[in-house]
Amino acid sequence: MTPPPPREALASSPVRSHSYHDVLTGRRRRAAVREVVAEPGLVLEDPTSGFCGALVRLEHGAAVLEDRHGRHRVFPLAPAAFLLEGKPVTLVPPRAQPDPRGRRSASGSVRVTGLRARTARDSRIWVEGRHDAELVERVWGHDLRVEGVVVEPLDGVDELADRVAEFGPGPGRRLGVLVDHLVPGSKESRLVAAVRDDDVLVTGHPYVDVWQAVRPAAVGITAWPTVPRDREWKAGVCAALGWGEPAAGWRRVLAGVRSFRDLETPLIGAVERLIDFVTTQGE
Repeated sequence: MTPPPPREALASSPVRSHSYHDVLTGRRRRAAVREVVAEPGLVLEDPTSGFCGALVRLEHGAAVLEDRHGRHRVFPLAPAAFLLEGKPVTLVPPRAQPDPRGRRSASGSVRVTGLRARTARDSRIWVEGRHDAELVERVWGHDLRVEGVVVEPLDGVDELADRVAEFGPGPGRRLGVLVDHLVPGSKESRLVAAVRDDDVLVTGHPYVDVWQAVRPAAVGITAWPTVPRDREWKAGVCAALGWGEPAAGWRRVLAGVRSFRDLETPLIGAVERLIDFVTTQGE
């Protein structure tokens, strides 16, 4: 009887199954590869590249692994594509609860049907530019219309303190502001520090541009390119990826966003806090 292939043979090949000799029939049979539910934390190896890491998430037919150095790699989901404890396995997505009536909006909230959008509140949400506004509308548009919240682009935050003073915030007229690249020591953080009003909430994300707040896999790349500081970021990204002009690049980015799952967590949290602030307080 021919013994099953050793572990080393399995580890070197991403085949779906291996075969063994059946002495009763004289024929070779194929052993099915075990299916494993893709739970975050599973330590997997890509047998082709040798990359080993913990499963972070599944997205758009791919698995994102993180190695011990914090590096992420994206691998397509395919039969027997990974090794688990040295043996080939097929990852399968967790079974999701069906939503046949489309009861969830792109933000994950319960969709309200048969309800007219309420009259716009006096409260507002401001974002830095048109792309920020379009991305927020893409994911939270349903929620904003239900709540009667208008999102307005600022074209930058260089004059934020003056604009806030002109707006005249107060109870029932609250203001939420979403700022790009809001990290300690940045120009944006200094501008925001000048705004001190209990009826104004400023939140932000750490990314240079809101494009970066879209998960790379959503737009078909493994990571956002590094752009030199002396070059305009969007133009540098489009040049590195062969996307043409920034206007064409933005169409790619926006088309890749279908729900909040396509966004990075810091942006999701920042927008949710702003919506809560302008809708649940100061009525």
